[in-house]
Amino acid sequence: MGLLTIGAFARAARLTPKALRLYDELGLLPPTAVDPESGYRFYHPDQLDRARLIAQLRRIGMPLAEIRTVCEQAPAAAAGTISAYWQRVTADTATRGHRVARLVERLTREDAAMSDTTGSLRVRHATRCDRGRQRDSNEDTAYASDRLWAVADGIGGTGGAAASGAAVAALKRLEPGDRPGVELLAALAATLDDLDRAVRDSGTGEQRPGTTLTALLRRGSQLALVHIGDTRAYLLRGRELAQLTQDHTWVQDQVDRGRLTRDQAAGHEQRALLTRALGGGSRPVEADLALRTALVGDRYLLCSDGLSAVVDRRDLHAALVEGGEPDATAQRLVALAYAAGAPDNIACVVADIVGG
Repeated sequence: MGLLTIGAFARAARLTPKALRLYDELGLLPPTAVDPESGYRFYHPDQLDRARLIAQLRRIGMPLAEIRTVCEQAPAAAAGTISAYWQRVTADTATRGHRVARLVERLTREDAAMSDTTGSLRVRHATRCDRGRQRDSNEDTAYASDRLWAVADGIGGTGGAAASGAAVAALKRLEPGDRPGVELLAALAATLDDLDRAVRDSGTGEQRPGTTLTALLRRGSQLALVHIGDTRAYLLRGRELAQLTQDHTWVQDQVDRGRLTRDQAAGHEQRALLTRALGGGSRPVEADLALRTALVGDRYLLCSDGLSAVVDRRDLHAALVEGGEPDATAQRLVALAYAAGAPDNIACVVADIVGG
């Protein structure tokens, strides 16, 4: 039997080409052959069993380093390693469950005891979503209301716009209601599968749509953050700018492992290769979730990599510090992206927390 292209092999293994490229980079599943001119990867059908095993282990959340060990073991030893891993996961889940229960109980008491001033916070916000100079279509989505701010960056050509729009539309269902701040994270966690399903259903034919998503859901002074991919959230508090999210990309993983410096990652040819996205993988959705407290004077920026990847952080900081209404600030940010060439779609939300 002949070799399979990366696309055909991905379909047979129920993986994505992006996942296969990542496994190749990590040495988990190198292709049988690589075209020396195009760099295109080819796989032998005999590699399907290993690919499917890797996919199954990723679905149960096993780290890639442990997957490497399992793949190198005989079946009986591999079964023992998987069993030991799951016992650790079960024990850790029980421990975290107790901690979460205690944390929720404490926060619930604090939420009830908060003064009415937290409910009097207001938000001024603005959005921009621009095609940029070099793209034929706009696959980004930006949305802002008093209760929800979100930016999504679609993947998959024309289907990317439908994917990013579907993710934000599904998230908007959480806007109504008066659930306490401490319940926001639970609501976000519970809706992840719905978001993923909405993105998958947005595709047509053989398209496999996907999207990143970064969003903040507000109740009073409480902000619940959900983050998947390389869209970003920043907070300007006082005059200090903090990045609230960490990119889910291959280069960021290499930086975390000490294999690349931040400067090397910024210019790397694989810097756009995502390790997490909605709709794009075969394993359950993994998202970063966090709960924050907003203060009067805070300024939040959510943006796609069409802004953050081309505009220097110092310039972002200067544009946010300059002040003025969110609408003018959002326009300044888009202008900065255009000054840098605007090679990608640009989406951003600027939100200011003000007193009642």
